[in-house]
Formats: sequence, structure tokens, C-alpha cells
Amino acid sequence: MRTPDPLLLCEDELGLVTDLYQLTMFAAYRESRRGVRGCFELWFRDLPPQRNFLMAAGLEPALAYLLALRFAPEQIAALGKLEVFQGVDEGFFTDLANLRFNGDVWGMREGTIVFAGEPVLRVEAPIEQSQLVETYLLAAISFSTLVASKAARVRIAAGARRVVDFGSRRAHGPQAACWAARASFLAGVDGTSNVWASCRLGVPPSGTMAHSFVLSFSGEQEAFKAYSKTFPGRTVLLVDTFDTLAAVERASRDKELGFVAIRLDSGDIVELARASRAVLDRYERKDVHIVASGDLDETRIAEIVAAGAPVDAFGVGTRMVTSADAPTLQAVYKLVAVEEPGKPARGVEKRSAGKRTAPGTKQVWRRRGPGGTMIEDLVATVTDAPPQGPWEPLLEPWIRGGRLCREVPTLQESREYARGQLASLPEGLRGLAGARAFPVRLAPALRGSSEVDV
Repeated sequence: MRTPDPLLLCEDELGLVTDLYQLTMFAAYRESRRGVRGCFELWFRDLPPQRNFLMAAGLEPALAYLLALRFAPEQIAALGKLEVFQGVDEGFFTDLANLRFNGDVWGMREGTIVFAGEPVLRVEAPIEQSQLVETYLLAAISFSTLVASKAARVRIAAGARRVVDFGSRRAHGPQAACWAARASFLAGVDGTSNVWASCRLGVPPSGTMAHSFVLSFSGEQEAFKAYSKTFPGRTVLLVDTFDTLAAVERASRDKELGFVAIRLDSGDIVELARASRAVLDRYERKDVHIVASGDLDETRIAEIVAAGAPVDAFGVGTRMVTSADAPTLQAVYKLVAVEEPGKPARGVEKRSAGKRTAPGTKQVWRRRGPGGTMIEDLVATVTDAPPQGPWEPLLEPWIRGGRLCREVPTLQESREYARGQLASLPEGLRGLAGARAFPVRLAPALRGSSEVDV
């Protein structure tokens, strides 16, 4: 009997995580474009209607992929059985077996605030390599940026209140749940229910109990006591299985029952929080916190906060890890320059209607005002002279010649950087309604050729 395959990606399987046409182009490139280097840039065409900004994320997984990219013998054998590769030169399979990424990579630090049309990643490598990696890089950076951007909005809405990622069960698959936990923590969420993210990445773990635990006992209070016995000093009671306020009353009245918080998962959170707080205080449970969960997002959290509800923490799941109101980003990865042997690099551009691209290798510059507040961005070619004044380049080198050329920040360091980035947003961009556009200018050499309306 065959053992089920868990279908989770391992480091030695990354070669096949691509689209078929990346491999067919690889085969054709090696025959007709050998020795040519291609420069590709990754950016977001537009901001979703509800967004004033995005938060770049996914660089570390992208770098890890490039450094680990391999094709194992069994993978090459599997490719050789595909009809499309029948009769292809054996050198194609040899090149895959020997493949090691040996290009250069520039990228924005994770946590950087980014806007439409600004390259967040640049890959310069032999063209068959820089083409091959498109699929994985787009998926890694687009998804992580999507979740980090949503989580940043949740962080802004919650203010100083604690926020925990509860989304693993509702993410688009187990792998997505792990990446979502990482991206949301980077953006400012305080903890996660995802055990992988806690053990592998050091994200503070958080978990309570489910309604099923309560229902497995003959009575609600019996369930509360059993859980408290197992986790003394760390128990959070889920109180809405039957009658929320009756459960809070019984739990508060029982002096032998120790618990640090209650969780409200349904109903009118504002009114239930107020009533629960009154019960807790009446029984001298002033140190017990109130956690709210259940279909929350930044808009609902902002409403709860604005109402003055005594909620101390929020558990946010489905709507954050799927970015429910804007579930996709228009991320693109396009060839912008080609360098043929013995010739200078030349910019290339796509001219199709609505999808025009700006030719040439680029840098993004940011100007800040007093206190570090962001004022404007400038997209220029790398051959343009750096702008005069207090401008900073956002694209930094990470890989040169296939080797890491600088220390990759830890997740905690990236989180602190993201916190500073959010603090530097102009006040008008911190709103949740997507009401203001940040000024992004194009250098003179790029004007008229870009798809970005700036």
C-alpha cells in the first residue's frame, strides 16, 4: 500500500516549483542566447483600491530559494519523460544537473513601504537563469507582501492592543499558513497560533481552546476547570459556547478557577466586552484580559477601538491571511535590460497597451523630511546621478555572483525596521479608506515609457 505524500515543499524539490514555459525557454535560451545576461525587475502595477501603500516582504524566502536552487537526478529524469522535452538536446538536462544560480540580486529590505511601479527586486544573471526563477520569486514576494500589507493595516487599526494571527486553519494551504504567519509577524502582529512559525522562526505562540473542548465535557465549568488544571497561570477561557455572560459570571465567581483572559468569538463584541468587563471587575478579576476574535479585520477592529470597548487583544484569522478584501496583487517580473557578449547593456521595453514597461536597470530613491517622515519617491535608472539632498536608495545588493554578499536581517530585525517604516508614513497614508496617493516621480529618462501613472 502506497504511503500518502504530504505534498509539502522540501529544499531539494525547489527546481520543479516553476511553470513549464520557464523550462522550455531555458532550453531555447541555451541554444540561441548562450552568454547573454538578462536583467529582470519585479514590481506591482497598481495598489488595490483599499490600499494607500504596500509593505514589501518575502525577500528572505526568495534569497533562500536562489541559493538552494538545484535539480536532483530524479527530477531531471521526470522532466525527461515529459513529451515536450522528447528530442531536446541532452545538453539541456546536463545544464539543469549543473545549475547553480550565479547572478546578482538587488532588493528592498523586508518591511519597506512600497508603491505601485517601484521595483522591489532586481535579478541580473545569465538570461536562462533570470528567466527560470520568475515563477517562484513572483509567488514568494507577491504573497508575502499581500499578507504583510494587510497585517500592517490591522496593526495600525489595533493601536497599542495586542494582535495575534489565528489564520492557519483558513489559509490557502499549510504552506501558505506558515508564510502568512511570518509575514504578519514582520508587519507588526504580536504572535501566532502557527506552531511551525513559533518553533522555526521564534514568533511568540498563542492559543486558547476550541468549542469542541468545551463540548466534550458534561458541563462548561467542568471544561474550564480541566483546562486550568493543565495550564495553571496561562488559561484563556473561550466563553461563548452557550451563554457568554453566564459563562463569564460562573467562571469569575469560582475563586478556585484561575484564568488570565477570556475570549469572545461571536456576537456583539462591543457590548459583550463591556458587560464581561463589568462582571470581571465585580468579582475582583481586574487583571483578567479580554480577547476578541471571529471574522475580524482592520475595519472591524477600528470600529471596536473607536467604540471604546474594553478589548485588550485581537485574534485575527481568515481576513488577514487571505487578505480577503484585496486577495491578489498585480505583481509582474519583466525583462528590462539585455547584455550580449562584447556589447554594452541595452534597455528593453514592452509596448503593449496597458502593459508598457520602462526600459533599463533602475534604483528607487526616497526623500524624507523632519523626523524621518516620507515625502516622495523617485524612480531613476542606475546610470542617473544620485539626487542631491536627503535621499536614500531603497534597492540594496544581497547576492553577487551567486553568493550572499551581506548579512540577511533576522525576522525580529525586519520587524523592527517595519515598525519604523510604518511610523514614517505621512498621516494621510495611515487611513484605512485608501484616500491618498503618495508622490512617486520618474526621472526624465523614464518619462513617457512607463506604465505607471505618476
